[in-house]
Amino acid sequence: MKISTRGRYGIRLLIDLAEHASEDHVALASVAERQKISIRYLEQVAVILRRSGFIRSVKGASGGYALALRAQDIVIGEALRVLEGDMLVVDPPLPNKAETKLQRCIRLTVFDRLNDRIAAVIDRKTLASVVGTVDPDASYMYFI
Repeated sequence: MKISTRGRYGIRLLIDLAEHASEDHVALASVAERQKISIRYLEQVAVILRRSGFIRSVKGASGGYALALRAQDIVIGEALRVLEGDMLVVDPPLPNKAETKLQRCIRLTVFDRLNDRIAAVIDRKTLASVVGTVDPDASYMYFI
């Protein structure tokens, strides 16, 4: 499973809006500049998130976008599923197609467990839980 550019950019847009929640709205051009994302691509992602109720748009010359929900109410997994579809490693078996014993064994012992673990991670994280976090490997700490 690989999360596409749409999914990654969508989550970055949501996090950026959460980080700037004190502002009434944020222009997509500002987000695009901060996140180093194409404004055209970001517009397409914003439409999907707006239609899904994650963000709201403010019309006008000085318009922009803001979160439609509180950051603690937006679950990363829900947003990813809107942007990506099901977050499955392997699609479930078709109802009218029989699985062999080996296929069923692999699905139950590997793929279903991976799907459960992925869901456990992305469904536990909210925007509020990731806003302001820093990658410790990218941070520098100096001791004198």
